Amino acid sequence: MELTQCVHRAVRQTPDLPATIFGDRVRTWAESADRVARLAAALGDLGIGPGDRVGLLALNSDVYHELLLAVPWADAVVTPVNTRWAASEIAYSLQDSDTRVLYVDETFAPLVPQLREEAPCLRTVIGGAEVVDYLIDTHEPAPDARRGGDSLAGIFYTGGTTGRPKGVMLSHDNILVSALGSAAAGGFMSPGGRYLHAAPMFHLADGAAWSARNVVGGTHVMVPSFTPKGVAEAIERHRVTDVLLVPTMIQLLVDSPEAAEHDLSSLRHLVYGASPISEALLDRAAERLPTTEFTQAYGMTELAPVATLLSPEAHHNARLRRSAGQAAPHVEVMVVDDQDHEVPRGTVGEIVVRGDNVMLGYWNRPEETASALRGGWMHTGDGGYMDENGYVYVVDRLKDMIVSGGENVYSAEVENALAKHPAVASCAVIGVPDEQWGERVHAVVVLVDGHSPTADELRDHCREHIAGYKTPRSVEFVEELPVSGAGKILKRVLRSRHWEGRDRGVS
Repeated sequence: MELTQCVHRAVRQTPDLPATIFGDRVRTWAESADRVARLAAALGDLGIGPGDRVGLLALNSDVYHELLLAVPWADAVVTPVNTRWAASEIAYSLQDSDTRVLYVDETFAPLVPQLREEAPCLRTVIGGAEVVDYLIDTHEPAPDARRGGDSLAGIFYTGGTTGRPKGVMLSHDNILVSALGSAAAGGFMSPGGRYLHAAPMFHLADGAAWSARNVVGGTHVMVPSFTPKGVAEAIERHRVTDVLLVPTMIQLLVDSPEAAEHDLSSLRHLVYGASPISEALLDRAAERLPTTEFTQAYGMTELAPVATLLSPEAHHNARLRRSAGQAAPHVEVMVVDDQDHEVPRGTVGEIVVRGDNVMLGYWNRPEETASALRGGWMHTGDGGYMDENGYVYVVDRLKDMIVSGGENVYSAEVENALAKHPAVASCAVIGVPDEQWGERVHAVVVLVDGHSPTADELRDHCREHIAGYKTPRSVEFVEELPVSGAGKILKRVLRSRHWEGRDRGVS
């Protein structure tokens, strides 16, 4: 299988069906296929060869969709860039992956000088949609290289506990198996429908929906980025049938007075995940969207990304609503102890996953790859348990990952940034409940004697080293941190007063 198969099928079956809708611009599958083939030829003339990396640093658009297809058409590998990262983090990922060509839209053009300086591997920067149009107009269509199967399709960077992102290597089969399995479960994509890209297209959650839309057939509708009004307008105007949103986006959409003015009755499927969601929010969303079925997806980048799905039917069961669902059709899921032995149902252990969606490994990190893929199972680092019917309940994140507004934040990375401040003697970063963000980044800080920085000063300091969304939204100052006999900070003690009596989340 290859990611470009969908293009050839669509040209033969639905050439006049819109492939993409971006604002007032509509392109059919026939037009889109021609642009993809010409853009692939242009990439070849820019020196891109088999397996070379092409980066994408842009907001959502039809051009992003075309590049996601043109890169494998040219026998190359895509490296989508997290648009919320600081320039230094972006440069690290580009240099680490040896990315040769980078597409940058107008929003991120000001970062180019710093990226060129800090990522000398960059040979060419394609600046904006107009340049893409020029390249397409000046090249003849290239034949599809038919890159697929176990070949590397993309390197998707995710946060790392050591302060450096890790590149997750996914093959064509990895991505397509996840897409096909998710689609087979139902409640994911309407055949021939219209999917709205409101979540960022660099994120593999939206990438999974992009792949599923391609294999099922239909149309991609894009808005540059999420706003409640913009999403509501797009759903009404283009009669969108399917969308993927993180819980923060759902809350903003259903609670927005501006969005309330729009007709959302065309929406049939809403897939959510990536962070905890409250019962109250689900109830409000169901009331606002009575024609819509809800599906929860749990997974991670390393799983391309889907592991379990909570079906629309299960959402009507109050107990099952608290779960992350059952294993998707394309995977096996098990809960194990620290010796990798399966634990009895109802017992908390580590969630592990096996299937053809499991990553090839971490880019240039063989030891971490071997550790994560022990025994042929992807070790998620998430703690949870499974009930007698195979429903998985996620109860904690073993790697201290915080999921805020759908973005992964690793506590060690934030702690490293905080610790660079001369007034910080020690610190611990945890996730605490937040009505808007699901979880928020919360710092507990012990100060050096004689120093008294404010919370705002510490946040400003962190922004110099890490992306804004990773900086602590709240800070508390304490005399000392609780530690174990071995001197390890007891984060469970810090969390307990925030989470006691509450479910920390299931996604």
